[in-house]
Amino acid sequence: MTPDSPEQIATLRIELVDTEPVIWRQVEVPTAITLKTLHDVVQAAMGWFDQHLWEMRLGGQRYGQPIPGDDWGGPPTLRADKIRLGEILGARKTVLDYTYDFGDSWEHRLTVSDVRPGEPGTAYPRYVTGERAAPPEDCGGIPGFYYAIDVLADPNHPEYEDIAEWYDGYDPDDFDDLPLKVAVGRIASRRRAGKGRKAKSDQT
Repeated sequence: MTPDSPEQIATLRIELVDTEPVIWRQVEVPTAITLKTLHDVVQAAMGWFDQHLWEMRLGGQRYGQPIPGDDWGGPPTLRADKIRLGEILGARKTVLDYTYDFGDSWEHRLTVSDVRPGEPGTAYPRYVTGERAAPPEDCGGIPGFYYAIDVLADPNHPEYEDIAEWYDGYDPDDFDDLPLKVAVGRIASRRRAGKGRKAKSDQT
């Protein structure tokens, strides 16, 4: 396959669980990426900073970064960098659970569907759309996030000044997705450059 050949892609919908209105993203992703790269895509699309542990789950199987002795008697965590997305996809759609930051426990639902040929010459993954800004990291998970939102809506609250300083102008409705498009685009550029190097190597 040359760098400009079409590849199989799928629609990825990312939803941050227990948010209302739902904080979500839609991205087109190649089925050839590893689950580690899928993690990278979610991080980029949500605006997270990849500073914490994470895992994906599907049908009782866990994928991520295995930690010796951390299987709790269940099936071992499989290395996400060794498994490609296409290897775990069902016939119509596949729903994975994705946890980022085991302290704050940001739970995401990843729905992968509509596998199809990509557009020739287009670099994937490609950010499509989304709604609402993701919460700031290290803010206490969903309970801490919504507590802060309530406080920020009441300037007379005794904690208003402290939380306003911590959140530094954050507004979930003030959503600029250009940085997310750029971040996802960087992943696509790295993939495209890697495919180009491989094609040149195969020709020598």
